[in-house]
Amino acid sequence: MYEPLNAVILAAGFGKRMQSSLPKVLHPLAGVPMLEHSLRAAAGVTSELPVVVIGHGAEQVRQTIGEKARFVLQEQQLGTAHALQMAEPQLAGQPGLVLVTTGDMPLLTSATFLRLIDIQRNSSGPFSMLSVVLPDPHGFGRVVRGSNGAVNAIVEEAQATPEILAIRELNASVYCFDNAWLWDALRRIKLSPKGEYYLTDVVSVAVGEGLQVQALIADDPQEALGINTREHLAEAAAVLRKRINSRWMLEGVSMVDPASTYIDVDVSLGRETLLLPGTSLQGKTVIGDGCNIGPDVKIVNSTLGAGCQVSYSVVEESQLPDGALVGPFTHLRNGQVVPSQLVK
Repeated sequence: MYEPLNAVILAAGFGKRMQSSLPKVLHPLAGVPMLEHSLRAAAGVTSELPVVVIGHGAEQVRQTIGEKARFVLQEQQLGTAHALQMAEPQLAGQPGLVLVTTGDMPLLTSATFLRLIDIQRNSSGPFSMLSVVLPDPHGFGRVVRGSNGAVNAIVEEAQATPEILAIRELNASVYCFDNAWLWDALRRIKLSPKGEYYLTDVVSVAVGEGLQVQALIADDPQEALGINTREHLAEAAAVLRKRINSRWMLEGVSMVDPASTYIDVDVSLGRETLLLPGTSLQGKTVIGDGCNIGPDVKIVNSTLGAGCQVSYSVVEESQLPDGALVGPFTHLRNGQVVPSQLVK
C-alpha cells in the first residue's frame, strides 16, 4: 500500500510580464483558468485536496477556484522556498510524500507526476525532481549531475560557468519530497543576494547531508513550458489545442483542419461528428453524435442533439434538438430553442 500523497501548487507570483490586472494563474486557457489545469493534473495522482499558495490577487483566486483547494497566503514575496513554507501548517507531521508544482505550468500531466512520484517511492533520498532537456535553455537553472547520475546542484544561469552553461538538462521546478524531511530542510535554505529564499537551494541542503537527489527527465519538453507572458500563453494554448483535438479524433470525431478547430477542455463531442474549419466550441458545450459543425461556427455553453447541422452561425447558451439545421448567418442566444421550421 502506498504512503499518502499531498500536492502543493505555488501560485502567489505577481505575473508582471503579463501586463494585466488579472492574476496570472487566472488567465483563461482552453476555457478554464490556467490554475485549473494544475489542479486537475494534481487530482489525477491524489485524492487529497491540493494546497494552493496564493499571494497577488489572493481573494480573486479564492473566489474563482472555490472549494477545489486548500488555500494558504504568502503575504510577503520572499521566494519559492518561502512560498512552500506557507504550506507547513497544513502538511507538517503527516506521513508520506509532498508533490510540489506551480500554477503557471499548465501543460504538466498526471502521467508525468506519477512517474516522478514512483521514482521517489523507490528512492532512498529525500526528494526527486523533474528536469527537461532543451536546445534553448530559456534562462532555466542547469541540472548538474555527479558521476553516479544523482543531482549535485541546480545552478542558475547568472551564476553558471561556461562549462555549466553548456548543460542542456534544465530544472523544471517540480519536486516530490519526503514530507518528514522537507520542512526542516526549508528552514536551512539561506537568503540569496536578491533577498529571496530559493527552492532550488534545497538540493544543496540534501547533498550537504550526503543524501542523493534523483531527477526524472520529462518525455515531452513542452510540459515544462512556464507562462510568464501572453506569448507563452498562446504557445501553451496551441499545445493544448493539439492535445484536445488529437484526443477527440481518436474517439471518432473528424476534423477537416485541426489547426483551425478550437475546442475547450470541458467540451463533449459525439462520435461521427464532423468539424469544419473555423469551428470554435467553448465552455461546457455538448455535441451529439453525427453532427456537422462549420465552417465558421461558434458554439458556447450549448447542447446539440444528434445529427445537427450548424454553419456560419453563433449558438450561445441554447439547446438544439436532434436533427436541427441552423444557418447560415443565424445567432441563437439566451436559452433559445431552435424553432420547428429549422428542424428536419
